[in-house]
Amino acid sequence: MAEQKRDYYEVLGLSKGASEDELKKAYRKLAKQYHPDVNPGDKNAESKFKEINEAYGILSDPEKKARYDQFGFAGVDPSYGGGGGGGFGFDMGDIDLGDIFGSFFGGGFGGFGGSGGRRGGPQKGESLRVNLSLTFEEAAFGCSKEIELSRTETCGECKGSGCAAGTTAETCPDCRGSGQVRIQRGAGGFAFSTTTTCSKCRGTGKLIHTPCKECGGAGSVRKKQRLTVTIPAGIDNGQAVSLRGQGNAGSNGGPAGDLLVRVQVKPHAQFQRDGITVLYEQPVSFYQAAMGAELEIPTIDGKVKYNLPAGTQTGTTFRLRGKGIPDLNSRGQRRGDQYVTVKVQVPTSLNAEQREALNAFGAAMGEKVPEGGLKGFFEKKKKKK
Repeated sequence: MAEQKRDYYEVLGLSKGASEDELKKAYRKLAKQYHPDVNPGDKNAESKFKEINEAYGILSDPEKKARYDQFGFAGVDPSYGGGGGGGFGFDMGDIDLGDIFGSFFGGGFGGFGGSGGRRGGPQKGESLRVNLSLTFEEAAFGCSKEIELSRTETCGECKGSGCAAGTTAETCPDCRGSGQVRIQRGAGGFAFSTTTTCSKCRGTGKLIHTPCKECGGAGSVRKKQRLTVTIPAGIDNGQAVSLRGQGNAGSNGGPAGDLLVRVQVKPHAQFQRDGITVLYEQPVSFYQAAMGAELEIPTIDGKVKYNLPAGTQTGTTFRLRGKGIPDLNSRGQRRGDQYVTVKVQVPTSLNAEQREALNAFGAAMGEKVPEGGLKGFFEKKKKKK
């Protein structure tokens, strides 16, 4: 039985009959959320992204959408068995299950094996992943960084053919260059035709009798490279930059893979980040809080002046507009804010003059000051011991 698919409208979170604008809006939102560049290495997100693209590809096409609305999956995919729908039966007497399941999974059927595609054809190279450490400011404002990596590149000697100069590869006689061979199997009175990787050429579709001395017939060689990566303003910890075609070399004329650069942002000594918002705690003295003061507040742009109102309480938060992180999605055209929380500092030690002044202040505020002030209070404590 073919894999059960979710209803395309359900995939996009819409109801049947959704308008073109609703489809487009839902697709953009979900594609952005589950895009592989935003979720590197996340297989679940990758699967959802493919599902979203498949659904939008059908529903955004008026003709395909009309067929889907009337007949369901069978209206847009003739090979879909339907999993219980009537009117689309078929004779199991001579069915190529490898081809049917390959249309869903990209390879052979179940335990009969499968190569995941035509191995003899062009194959995209493997994608690579590297980590890059950034300072708080580098992530906020963007920067250019040079990275070093080891990757496979097309052999310059044989130009990727794997053959020594003056020689050519032979097309595999067993698979005729496809990299796969068809096997007939029988079970319970049914004839099953499946495909598997060709053992003679190991799925390459060709036989190299005189391999290139530089690459040993692989068609590629491993080299160290230094690349310059442009980091966009506003990137956050854990996000990645994708460099198309900068991964390992492809085979049989296929394109190179991609390079995913995952960002790791170092903690800042003063600032914390919440999305595009910067958080900062500003220490002030009791006098400044009570009387008000002109403060110099650190921001990622440098210090700015702020007039602290008299009577400000500890824990009070004020906002500095546009002093936060550039919004990655707006390409730096919009910036967040910086929120500053006031922390009133209580003195841990006082000299005689300060104690006297504080006693006088306490008395003026109606506080009960010990006889002799604080000095007399502590002397009484010592005598009792």
